[in-house]
Amino acid sequence: MVGAGIVGASIAYHLSALGERVILIDSAQPGAGATGSSFGWVGRPPVDPRPSDPLRQIAQTEYHRLDAELPHLDIQWTGSLTWDGFDPNPNPRYAIRDAHAREPRLAYPPTTAYFSPDDGAINPGHVTNRLITAACELGAELRTNTPVTGLFLGDGRVAGVYTSQGEVRGHSVVLAAGAGAVPLFPPVGPDAVIHSSPAVLVRLRAERGLVRGIVGTNEFEVRQLPDGTLWCPRDYSGEKTQADRDATARATIADLEANFTDPGRLEPISVEIGWRPMTSDGEPLIGPHPEVPGLTLAVMHQGVTLGAAVGRLLAEELVAGVDASELAGCRPARFTLG
Repeated sequence: MVGAGIVGASIAYHLSALGERVILIDSAQPGAGATGSSFGWVGRPPVDPRPSDPLRQIAQTEYHRLDAELPHLDIQWTGSLTWDGFDPNPNPRYAIRDAHAREPRLAYPPTTAYFSPDDGAINPGHVTNRLITAACELGAELRTNTPVTGLFLGDGRVAGVYTSQGEVRGHSVVLAAGAGAVPLFPPVGPDAVIHSSPAVLVRLRAERGLVRGIVGTNEFEVRQLPDGTLWCPRDYSGEKTQADRDATARATIADLEANFTDPGRLEPISVEIGWRPMTSDGEPLIGPHPEVPGLTLAVMHQGVTLGAAVGRLLAEELVAGVDASELAGCRPARFTLG
């Protein structure tokens, strides 16, 4: 298993729970890539015609299952409050007119908002570490600070990987290293262009109780951890220097001060930028590589949202050899069959 972000950690845990021996390899530390800069919102999207929709529809349920299965995941099932067209297809069942009751510190509560009571949020780094701990307790082996440099081929199939520390053999290889996995496998088709998409997460120190749940508008997004830390995703503005990051933090603070009553002192903690893989059709690559036997891909833009579901489904496929219908629209072979 290459990649110890939340997707790789989830697959490793579910494979270990099924009795497989797993070696989990990462070029840095668990959750150090795009996972560490993710907002962590776990919601149920409206039904849409995208091929991955069956997978997205079970993503939230799978986190409820994982939360019951593993102790101390600390998922905050607070619900989410959105308005101002943030969700282009809101569920009319969730329309409310008492947004202020949900978020009392809002300075300008909307007359109509949408409250999704089943939504939650995870700390992706924490959940990743819990999954890896559970996998190791079941027999998995974790190797950090070990860059994978290539695939090892034997008898016409992938039989392991080359790393900075030497060869690691296995009867199959799963690439779940996000954007870092792309250079390791041959293209799955002539139109399967994969580029990196940036995600920015601002963390602020604040007093407890400022924000109750997840809040999303076209102007800002925010949620608050139990210790008072605010997490605020932002659009990427080309940040390259520390001065750029400081400016992004100041802009985030200004947005919150303008939209919350008496927010108190807000202090920057960090501005993280992660790079997520985005395919040319916007859909995940999950399943066997169409041209390389023994190689399985788990590369996707919404790794945190889909992590629990992908971990279980892909592990069951690898062990039992039975295709999951929820993954049918995500197969890498779609680029060679079209």
